[in-house]
Amino acid sequence: MHDPVNSPAHYGSPFGIEAIDAIKASMSQLEYEGYLKGSIQKYVWRWREKGGVEDLQKANWYLTVLINENSH
Repeated sequence: MHDPVNSPAHYGSPFGIEAIDAIKASMSQLEYEGYLKGSIQKYVWRWREKGGVEDLQKANWYLTVLINENSH
């Protein structure tokens, strides 16, 4: 089933690791949180002109990850 928010096909990896996990592994915790914040801002900024509700759902996905990163 196609899910462009939680599992976009273009983010699948032939290397067995999701892009978000590789990004996290390449950064400090503070850098990673900045990346998440920037992604949230990007999707909220453009939602009316580009992706509509799907962009808001993507912003929410990144916000959920950011919340989870700070809930332990």
